Amino acid sequence: MDGLFGNIVLGLGTALAWNNLLWCVVGVSLGTLIGVIPGVGTLATMSLLFPITYHLDPTAALIMLAGIWYGSTYGGSTASILLNLPGTPANAVTCLDGFPMAKQGRAGVALLMTTVASFVGASAGIVLLMLFAEPIASVAFKFGPSEYFAMMVLGLVAASVVSSGSAMKGVTMVVAGVMLGLVGTDVNSGVSRFTLNFPELMDGVGIVALAMGLFGITEIIASVNHVKAADREVDVSMKSMLPTRDEVKRSWSGMARGSSIGAMLGVLPGVGPTVAAFMAYAVEKRMSKHPERFGHGTIEGIMAPETANSASDMASFIPTLTLGIPGSVTMALIIGALMIHGIQPGPSMLTEQPAMFWGLIMSFWIGNILLVILNVPMIGVWVRVLTIPYHILYPAIVMFVCIGVYGVNNNVFDVYAVMLFGIAGYILRVLAFEPAPLLLGYVLGPMLEENFRRAMLLARGDIGAAFVSRPISLWLLVITLVLLVWGIWSTVRQRSAVSIATESVKSS
Repeated sequence: MDGLFGNIVLGLGTALAWNNLLWCVVGVSLGTLIGVIPGVGTLATMSLLFPITYHLDPTAALIMLAGIWYGSTYGGSTASILLNLPGTPANAVTCLDGFPMAKQGRAGVALLMTTVASFVGASAGIVLLMLFAEPIASVAFKFGPSEYFAMMVLGLVAASVVSSGSAMKGVTMVVAGVMLGLVGTDVNSGVSRFTLNFPELMDGVGIVALAMGLFGITEIIASVNHVKAADREVDVSMKSMLPTRDEVKRSWSGMARGSSIGAMLGVLPGVGPTVAAFMAYAVEKRMSKHPERFGHGTIEGIMAPETANSASDMASFIPTLTLGIPGSVTMALIIGALMIHGIQPGPSMLTEQPAMFWGLIMSFWIGNILLVILNVPMIGVWVRVLTIPYHILYPAIVMFVCIGVYGVNNNVFDVYAVMLFGIAGYILRVLAFEPAPLLLGYVLGPMLEENFRRAMLLARGDIGAAFVSRPISLWLLVITLVLLVWGIWSTVRQRSAVSIATESVKSS
């Protein structure tokens, strides 16, 4: 416990440094603002602001990006409750009971209680991170290149299979992302690969252009005709926000179960807060003595999922920071920011960069406290943000995208690239291909190749000795194979069910 106390003191000293504290405020404020606006999204925001991290201290850059990540969870519930449009995918389930509460004139209660739920869930995730980060990292030190390769393959397959949509399409996007990650100059031979004779691609595809295009521009194209501004006045006085005593009593059990579900699922690569929120809602409805209330404005219907997605947000940092495996596509951007500054995420981060590691964790406490302070008195401000005309908002975002991506390398090629990836991302969305696994594959592709090469060199080219004879890598690959088979089988079964249903409709 002395070691944990010493780490907490070290982390607080780092997090409370004026520079890091300033960027923490910037991150959580922007995250809340973007979470409020439907159609922009957390990933798009982090992509848009990614160029700033080039000019920041690495600790400040991480604190800002993380603040955007969990800050958007707080703000995302506002549009869900007021417009029935989730600010982020993780807040989608909040629409089911939040919007009915708003129609009953109780939007203030729903908005205040979601802030409380988000803080409780985030606290559970942070405690889990503090207690288990070092034990997991100590185990990871025993991993060799074979184990890391197998774990990365498992993470990629899990992300593609567990994500929404077809498992085969998810795997296809992962493979495409790995191929994009291999574009550029081979570090071993110095030979250029897949550059199509473009000298600008000698250093590889830029993560800023890729992320901004796939998520920023794509979101704007997809959302421009599908969002609406708030069209009614909402009472956001402090009196209107106070819940009844019965609602407070019913909230605690939902928050406890939501925190547990979110923390457990957040540790698993590829699952993410959206899955955690929906699962918490389903569990809460099943556990309730009055399930008929759900969908009609019950407080448990917003407390459980909001607690779960916040806990999952925090817990997803565990595999990201201790193993170097992104727990979600957003965590892939966090890893990208680390690599830009020459820091290798993984177990060595705890020993080589302890101030950064524990400073980031302590900034989570500071950021979540700031979010409560910001959100409760500023709910009225966030409500008014929803009245901004989108024909003004979206062109401004596109302009900032172009300025940001050009400022990274002062190269017009990057602007063309971000537009190309934006169009490609929209086409992929129309064809029901999830772009998130592509970014995961892009980030992990080079590390996947590097660890595969090391493993084969150590085993003198014997693939059996490299992976099959090592128990941990063997079991990880077996789990990967099981996940892959299960995903393919689920896809085939869903298609069969759809075809049978279609035929029955036609025959009737």
